[in-house]
Amino acid sequence: MKSLIVTLVTVLVLFFTLTSTTYAASLEECDKEDIPSDKVGECIEILSEKVADLGNQKKTLAAQISQFDSQIQLTQLRISEAEKAIEQLEKEIGVLGFRIEYITDSVDNLETLLKQRIVATYQQSFVSNFEIILSSSGFSELILRTQYLKQVQEADKKLLANLLSTKSNYANQKDERVEKQAAIEENKQKLLGLKTNLDQQKAEKQVFLRQTQNDESRYQQLLAQAQAELAIAFGGGTETFIRDVKTGDAIGTIINGKSGCSTGRHLHFEVHQNGSIKDPNDYLSSTSYDYPYGEGDSGSINPRGSFPWPISSPIHITQGYGMTPYANSGSYNGNPHFGIDMYTESLTVKAVKDGKLYGGSYSGCSYGPLIYAKIKHDNGLDTLYLHMIPN
Repeated sequence: MKSLIVTLVTVLVLFFTLTSTTYAASLEECDKEDIPSDKVGECIEILSEKVADLGNQKKTLAAQISQFDSQIQLTQLRISEAEKAIEQLEKEIGVLGFRIEYITDSVDNLETLLKQRIVATYQQSFVSNFEIILSSSGFSELILRTQYLKQVQEADKKLLANLLSTKSNYANQKDERVEKQAAIEENKQKLLGLKTNLDQQKAEKQVFLRQTQNDESRYQQLLAQAQAELAIAFGGGTETFIRDVKTGDAIGTIINGKSGCSTGRHLHFEVHQNGSIKDPNDYLSSTSYDYPYGEGDSGSINPRGSFPWPISSPIHITQGYGMTPYANSGSYNGNPHFGIDMYTESLTVKAVKDGKLYGGSYSGCSYGPLIYAKIKHDNGLDTLYLHMIPN
């Protein structure tokens, strides 16, 4: 019977232990705006896992929006965590300030007492034991005077030890305050970075919603375009030689409207050097251009090379090179946008340098093949012109 009771108690303890761990923060709790302070750390872990899981799921508009929302909420929780850390550190610094002030007063008082003790002991040291005997009225007074001297000496030793300990404590408290002040500055810098990230994430979500127009079919078409451009950048297209061309020669026309893996009229321009993808800004010359959808939506460009542009002015930029807002949505599998997207009223596309013109196509699109041109120049340089018909 006794062993049965012990077994039951053990089972109950295990049950309550397991159930207590089960009642950690849930995803539903973490999706709420007002999360209890004691759940913030758990929710950061849960939302981090959710963001990672969404990134691995099949790409749909709803999943992408959910990933944006989870990432934004995760950043907001990290901001809350950093703010609370700063608040706690400031409280602790206030307590340390009080302690330091108290210790300073204690040190001053101990130093005053110690000086008085030293003077008294010094004066007493001139009185010999013989004089103490002579000046004592009796044996009991002699004993008392001798004990008094010993007590004074012991008190001095204790006073000195206390003073040294208090000074050491004072130094430790000051060091701790310096460390906490440094921690506050570190958390403030972290907080500033998190707030910047939050603003960027919110802006990227708005750009994404404007580009997809909150329409699943349009999102899938944009995604297919991004994946097709990525595939061509890594040599996934089929190409055929057409002819030799000179700088400024017309090499074809931009497709006017939707086409294979393209949501509308535009030219995607890329530069490769010996098989490596390069920043087109390093090759295209400085010129005038605008951002019809806004620079924040498109991603900035900064042309600083010597090549003429492949289209005539006025030049409109719809997406720059690099980690643009759309690239940050994950459409390029974590890669940057490898080219510059542009359009103009004229549909004519021109060679930016002498070379050999090739016509190319990529068949992985739902609305027909993606048609493009490639010019092979000297010294391993290639320029690519996507969403156009070469001639």
